[in-house]
Amino acid sequence: MANQNGVVGQKSVRKNQIKGRNGKRKLLILAIEIIVLLLAVAWIWINGKMDKLNTDVNFHERDVTNLELPEETKEVLVEYTTIALFGLDNREDSSYNSGNSDVIMVARIDNDSKEVRLVSVYRDTFLKMADLKNTDAYSKANAAYAVGGPQQAVRMLNTNLDLDIREYISFDFSAVAEAVDILGGVEVDITEEEAGHLNNYCVETSKITGKSYSPLPGAGTYTLNGVQAVSYGRIRYTAGDDFKRTERQRLVLNKMVEKALESDMLTINKLIDTVFPKIQTSLTKVEVVNLAKDAFNYKLGETAGFPFDRKNEVVSISYQRGDSDCVIPADLASNVKQLHDFLYGTSSYQVTDSVQSISDEIVYRTNVKAQDKE
Repeated sequence: MANQNGVVGQKSVRKNQIKGRNGKRKLLILAIEIIVLLLAVAWIWINGKMDKLNTDVNFHERDVTNLELPEETKEVLVEYTTIALFGLDNREDSSYNSGNSDVIMVARIDNDSKEVRLVSVYRDTFLKMADLKNTDAYSKANAAYAVGGPQQAVRMLNTNLDLDIREYISFDFSAVAEAVDILGGVEVDITEEEAGHLNNYCVETSKITGKSYSPLPGAGTYTLNGVQAVSYGRIRYTAGDDFKRTERQRLVLNKMVEKALESDMLTINKLIDTVFPKIQTSLTKVEVVNLAKDAFNYKLGETAGFPFDRKNEVVSISYQRGDSDCVIPADLASNVKQLHDFLYGTSSYQVTDSVQSISDEIVYRTNVKAQDKE
């Protein structure tokens, strides 16, 4: 009898163990189903957001790839993500395939440390246009976008700077103004001279963007709204001219990045919904997601303007009638060496034969040499 009770007890224990295992298995299956459901919802949400992005399906890497770069340079560049940023001075909203690119930046992301460095290429820099139809054309850097759109603009950067940029992002006044307003403005110290010019620019910027502003009373520290921030970045009639203007542009971008990294998901969501339709990019949905997943790990490092060494000169340029003031590298080859040191840490960089040839041609056309730098 005792033995029978023992057998019954063992059977009961085994049944309870089986029930326990079945219960755990059901919980595990339920947990997996919930995770899959959440992933599906997340993917639908992300995919919906990416659909708002204006992807340039006509942009092809083969049209911008730099075939002149030696293997050792490619091995260095592959450790970084380098993207061209173009701010278009377009009066027509949502037009991204033409117009002068009055903002030209090279953004370099260290794939390991996530440090971002920015270099502004001065819009008036005298460079080779990398025009496939007019192969001998030289002009201001911002003319490349106006003539051949983003493909020629990226190709121009690669050709003159020994880079291998494969991606770009273009935006206009409206995109920046909207982003700044959503982020709650950017705080900037304004001089008396800047305040006057900013107020003047605000009139046109407000008309273009359809957004309002208040004139600044004078010098001081202000939280600039979208119209004011865009106008601040357009100022070029102060000491430093375009060189100072690009500093202002990088400052506004830096402030925007700082605010974005401190923002909550509601703000980020609104930023995506509002700004994505107002930019154009060669980046695919997958590439944007891959960049975005590390967004809160990015940190903005040093910024600079290119050319580092330069001389202002009046020269005859292609695509425009008569003469125009240009920024002349002094000389291009030595500036490209500095650029690669600044962006990629290659202090002993040697330019390609093609860049040396372009550098020599600029010297020939302008008579500005390395020793003429200001």
